[in-house]
Amino acid sequence: MFRFVLVLMLYCFQVATGQSELTHNVFFATDSDQLSNTENQRLILFSNSLSELDIQDFQIIGYCDDRGTDAYNLDLSMRRAVVIQDVLVEQNHKKSLISYVDGKGEILLRQDDSLSTDSQRGLNRRVDIVVRYEKAEPVKTDPVDENKEANLEGELKVGDKIILKNILFRTGYSDILKESLDNLEKITQTLKERKEVNFLILGHVCCTDSGSDAIDRRTKKFNLSVARAKRIYDYFLSHGIEKERMDYKGLGHQFPLGGPSKFDRRVEIEIVKIN
Repeated sequence: MFRFVLVLMLYCFQVATGQSELTHNVFFATDSDQLSNTENQRLILFSNSLSELDIQDFQIIGYCDDRGTDAYNLDLSMRRAVVIQDVLVEQNHKKSLISYVDGKGEILLRQDDSLSTDSQRGLNRRVDIVVRYEKAEPVKTDPVDENKEANLEGELKVGDKIILKNILFRTGYSDILKESLDNLEKITQTLKERKEVNFLILGHVCCTDSGSDAIDRRTKKFNLSVARAKRIYDYFLSHGIEKERMDYKGLGHQFPLGGPSKFDRRVEIEIVKIN
């Protein structure tokens, strides 16, 4: 039993090296299509980790161990796959993205395997979730934003929105990546010089249902766009920009730009007042 638990812990999130693909295994008890509390929590964590990915599709494949008749095992493996499909939909993943759901029946024991028979059967009673997604690329500019010509150095008017170019965050967090700090420092210096400008920092996320926010993996709250906007606000504040000149707001996925999803993962400054 202890050996099985150890092996089970190793079957955590798997990344297909060099490919835009993630795999997660959900394990079941003998003759059951019900999720245990442990497997349900593991599935929730995995599901939450997908919140910022531009998901292309899900594939869900169910299996059984080698006990039971062929017909029974096919049915049970299919029921397990359908259970996982329903849970993913409940967790706000679009059903239209689930391209394949099937039960493959039993997996035979391997005679040359170093694991015990019970351990092998435990690992064979599972559903595999394969998630294919588009790899994120650094956001350089917005090709469809009507305000794309506005910039902090030029003439500004109330309502202008300026995308903070190349301000990148750790996936699922509000942590600013080191490679963004030089550019953020330049933006800060420009804002310090333009004391007549009052502004609102707007955070956006991609790849969620329309209007909804993504999960902040640190706090487990669905407010990642807010957290990222506040992180920029805190940076400006700590580098000498007066708090009376600025505020922040998270907009979730309310305003997709209409181009590739990667451009929706952005932070903007909206000019709200010019003194």
